[in-house]
Amino acid sequence: MSTFQRFGNFLFSKDFLKYVFFFDRAFPKRRRDVCSTHFWGPVSNFGIPIAAVMDIKKDPQLVSGPMTGSLILYSLVFMRYSMAITPVNYLLFGCHVVNESAQLIQGGRFINYWYFGGRERALVQAGTAGAEAGAAAASK
Repeated sequence: MSTFQRFGNFLFSKDFLKYVFFFDRAFPKRRRDVCSTHFWGPVSNFGIPIAAVMDIKKDPQLVSGPMTGSLILYSLVFMRYSMAITPVNYLLFGCHVVNESAQLIQGGRFINYWYFGGRERALVQAGTAGAEAGAAAASK
């Protein structure tokens, strides 16, 4: 069975539907909430890692070092929290795994740009590109 088939089977399993929709045992025919916070909390929290993944292609000069460091620690804490609570919240854990990975990449880009010569290389490339454009314009 492929991974996609197992994921599809899990998505429509009784356990997952119970996890997503919180039913009140005293009134089994009536839903207490539209969906539980164990589902909507991580779903709404996915905005942070999505933004971080989208920012990976942007200029490393725009990366904030203190904010990236804070988000790295935040994701580590909440990965641990998602496994410590009962019931274990795998969706929250997955959200913070994605966020941790994206923030580590952003942190690496920040360190490379500001401390390991990335800024100087970018300035040299910008200078040579500007000189070439100037030479091309002068020859016309």
